[in-house]
Amino acid sequence: MAVRRRDLLAGAAALAGIATVGLVPGTAAAAARQRPGALQAPALALGDRAIVGRASARKAFEHLEVLSNRIGPRVGGTAAEKQAADYIASVLRKHRYTVTLQPFPVADKYLAEISVVGDRGRKWQTGAAPQGKLDVTVSGTVVDIGKATPADLANVRGQIAFVPDSQTASDAPRLAVEAGAIAVLLSRPGSPERKLGAFTPSLLAPLPVPVLGLAQVQGEKLKQALAAGPVRLSLTATHHKNLTSYNVIAERAATLPNPDHQVVMISAHYDSVPGSPGANDDGSGTALCLELARVLRYLPTQKAIRFALWGSEEQGLIGSRAYVKQLSDPDAKRIAGCFQNDMVATSWDPAIVYWLLSVDGGENATTSTLGRAARRLGYQPRTKGPVARGSSDHVPFHERGIASANFSWRGESGPALLEPTYHTPEDTIADNVSSERLQVSLELIGCAAYELASQRD
Repeated sequence: MAVRRRDLLAGAAALAGIATVGLVPGTAAAAARQRPGALQAPALALGDRAIVGRASARKAFEHLEVLSNRIGPRVGGTAAEKQAADYIASVLRKHRYTVTLQPFPVADKYLAEISVVGDRGRKWQTGAAPQGKLDVTVSGTVVDIGKATPADLANVRGQIAFVPDSQTASDAPRLAVEAGAIAVLLSRPGSPERKLGAFTPSLLAPLPVPVLGLAQVQGEKLKQALAAGPVRLSLTATHHKNLTSYNVIAERAATLPNPDHQVVMISAHYDSVPGSPGANDDGSGTALCLELARVLRYLPTQKAIRFALWGSEEQGLIGSRAYVKQLSDPDAKRIAGCFQNDMVATSWDPAIVYWLLSVDGGENATTSTLGRAARRLGYQPRTKGPVARGSSDHVPFHERGIASANFSWRGESGPALLEPTYHTPEDTIADNVSSERLQVSLELIGCAAYELASQRD
């Protein structure tokens, strides 16, 4: 078959582009070495070398530090989530992407902040009961009221009542208020295998004081502190109203002919659940997107590259559903694939498998390109799938007929096996993020997405 002149020029431009921006002296040899944690030697394509020679978990950690440590919990629609959206947008604009913030309404939130009086460094975010008193700050000494027996309640007047096992003492909030408590803290015991996060208490009847739902670790720490002596807390319960959440969408055009205006998407959600700094879920996926935006910004492609950072995933995939819903049919058909990254760096020891998760368990453009990338990089023994699983932002794309999958580190026995600190205050960089696994995720997604973006259809 005759080779068209345009194809020759496009190929030459691609090679020149990769040579120009892909590798600096010294990194070409490093890119060809066995990959970190790989069980097989690599057989890298030219495009792979451009990705692995530049992608850096260390640089991604700079973004994760901002999201998880400086901003902290990023509940959908709150000021903290908007702070994160603005940071993400600023990074992407710095990398010369065209950035749009896509707003959408979300439901009211009921949250509280607890601080230890005299210790500015210790603050917790929790849920607050909508049926309790809101938009108020109270301070007091904490009293453990156990199962709220008359003896337990004898000294609670004017104090903050702590119920260490609210599941077996469901009437304790009412009894505590009748005994004179000025606020109630509810805790739920979990297990080492599945710890419980902060929650929004549901009361049997309205109460005239704040009632907060602590995460398991918060309750455990409070109980330990009470065993050592008196504890005085200040807490503020707030009703967050008329909320707006945001998707951050960033795009750079194809550098080679793209007559059908096709797009490859790389995505993650940047919000977190109440009380959790969301380091692995999903600060890790967000940091991966920001680092790959740097790596891919000037590499030659036949398709446009679009990054999408979703707001309010934790409340039911709200951001990604809003985005997919507003796509016209022609725009939806132009998306060649969406690589969704959710929990891509846990340090939990049993999470040794990198899972390829499509909604129906079938192959599509994202899973097949990632499978090929895994084989070229030598990571294939560490990957498994595709297998069927929803529960992330690839679902709305699948429902619209767009190739998509979620990529994540999970336990070997199945993708439902998540780290015990999932959705808890212990999802921190120090306790739940692996630099090595983040590097593997960067290379796999970067090489797969670049392969798809470089294909001429």
